Amino acid sequence: MAAQVTYNLSGKTVLVIGGTTGIGRSCAFAFAKAGANLVVAGLGLDDTSAFERELTAAGAAKAVVAIVDVRDEAAVAGAVKTAVTEFGRLDIALNNAGIEGPFEPLNEVTSETFDRIISVNLRGVFFGLKHEIRQMLAQGGGGAILNTSSTAGVQSIANIGIYSASKHGIIGLTKAAALENARAGIRVNAIAPGPVDTGLLSRMVSGHVPIDAIAASVPLGRISQPDEIAALAIWLCSDAASYITGETVMVDGGVTIA
Repeated sequence: MAAQVTYNLSGKTVLVIGGTTGIGRSCAFAFAKAGANLVVAGLGLDDTSAFERELTAAGAAKAVVAIVDVRDEAAVAGAVKTAVTEFGRLDIALNNAGIEGPFEPLNEVTSETFDRIISVNLRGVFFGLKHEIRQMLAQGGGGAILNTSSTAGVQSIANIGIYSASKHGIIGLTKAAALENARAGIRVNAIAPGPVDTGLLSRMVSGHVPIDAIAASVPLGRISQPDEIAALAIWLCSDAASYITGETVMVDGGVTIA
């Protein structure tokens, strides 16, 4: 049986952008179980109140859920403001919003597809970083920010070139933000998941690559679960990782070393 690690984030305010589905949703529940004050921003919910009740039932001191499109800078800034208005400060932020692109070679990608993927996956993370860092600096410094990249951001994958480029860009933003804010005590890191059992993976490869074939290509022999990614995310945002900044941590079952 795997060891169960518990965290205590009582009194901490956590913002999860892109927290309504997949990896982000699992991360939101991990922060809730740690007792944090929680703001979750994202799309695709018909009933934000129901999700707030679920997060509170899981252990969040208080949970606020907001509909936010990360392509809209004012909306992202508004999510940060909500955290401060509700809880007085921002201690931890996860920038997780992302979309897949079509499975096709670069010479067939339209400019509209390029703009759509970059605007969500890369520009959305930039907006998050910009306004989260401003708030943390205004508080006097300190805090932890985590960005979701991908193994596709570490080594390119054929036929998902724009998605891969967006995830490479997140790593560049992460390193720059970490360097710029280290002396203020703000840590900025990224995670790079491999294949995860989410809708994004299924949509990305549907009709092109069987999920079983992807699982077989992983040295550990399986697709990961969102909760396994969340376990790394909460650790990197906790004081247990207090001397780690500017890093991109793989959680990929050995994909990038194979």
